[in-house]
Amino acid sequence: MEAVKIKEGFYWVGAIDWNVRNFHGYSTFKGTTYNSYLLIDEKITLFDTVKHGFEEEMLSRIKSIVNPEKIDYLIVNHIEPDHAGGFLKIVEIIKPEKIFITQRGKDGLKNYLHKNDFPYEEVSTGKEIKIGKRTIRFIETPMIHWPDSMISYIPEEKILISQDAFGAHYATSNRFDNEVDYCTLIQESAKYYANIVLPYSPRVQNLLKTVRDLELEIKLICPDHGIVWKKHVNEIIQLYENWSNYIAEKRVVIIYDTMWKSTEKMAYAIMEGVIKENLEARLFKLSVSDITDVMTEVMLAKGLVLGSPTLNNGLMPTVASFVHYMKGLRPRKKIGAVFGSYGWSGESIKLLNDILNEIKAEVVHEGIKVKFAPNKEALKQCEELGKIVAQKIKSSS
Repeated sequence: MEAVKIKEGFYWVGAIDWNVRNFHGYSTFKGTTYNSYLLIDEKITLFDTVKHGFEEEMLSRIKSIVNPEKIDYLIVNHIEPDHAGGFLKIVEIIKPEKIFITQRGKDGLKNYLHKNDFPYEEVSTGKEIKIGKRTIRFIETPMIHWPDSMISYIPEEKILISQDAFGAHYATSNRFDNEVDYCTLIQESAKYYANIVLPYSPRVQNLLKTVRDLELEIKLICPDHGIVWKKHVNEIIQLYENWSNYIAEKRVVIIYDTMWKSTEKMAYAIMEGVIKENLEARLFKLSVSDITDVMTEVMLAKGLVLGSPTLNNGLMPTVASFVHYMKGLRPRKKIGAVFGSYGWSGESIKLLNDILNEIKAEVVHEGIKVKFAPNKEALKQCEELGKIVAQKIKSSS
């Protein structure tokens, strides 16, 4: 397998995982890549390794450029096993003179590998190393999305090696953003942000401010998953600005599940109310929907309406599972409401309102609760609820 030339002396030497469909609970229907980069200079430098099991693919790409034993430096931007799972095997083969890593990264690898006899050199924000004609500058990015995380910047080439930031789980034989379908790329990037990066949005804001303050000129963004950003660098940076500021599109996502169709009838009536206000509505029944796709829609939509029947004094399991997942990802600045049917006790409304309050949504209605099946009057109330949410969204900034 061949390396891919990104710029003169700079190559992609990673691996493509065409078959992965689940990434610690995140659906990866388009597979993923584990990106590593090789920089040829007086000191030959490798950025990150790959997931365990993909070392041979990586090494074959390196060998198409240089003997792996000639690599002088290894930079570990992130120790999560999808990037550092191949660390032991690669280090054994290349025997690097130095391994550049954050202090937390060093501690983390010690806990993973239970050994620490490597030629580590700890780095922190502002540290620079000269490798010949080029310089590598390090910027720590703790909790984007692990404590050890950092990014590497090559000022002479204007290349940002961004580890998990600006990534996407997207397997493709093409390596650049202008070689793949743009709409698919943006959708996969949004899905990646919503399901991995979203909880750390304040940290993303700090990172973007650091990039501005340091006046880093960026011509290429090389993340650890997906493609290399070359044509649409400014666009993906702007999207990260929007997503990290919780800027969403003026539409409503209605998320529910149902036992005997009563809650479903309510969901459709709410959708009708939104549509009558000339706003887009998207409807998701959780028993037939992928939660990572649904979470992407939550991030992208200003309006969030949740529905569940009451089951055993609680929520339906599919709804309970989703809202637990959603809370952990901490979406913010939503306009929300709730609905649901019940037979005896009707706790689902309070529980769903509690969820909206936990994510700091602006709740515009106390919620609609219907015993057994909704009649025409109840469905009319649901339609009005949809209108109220839509009107509030249209008047919001």
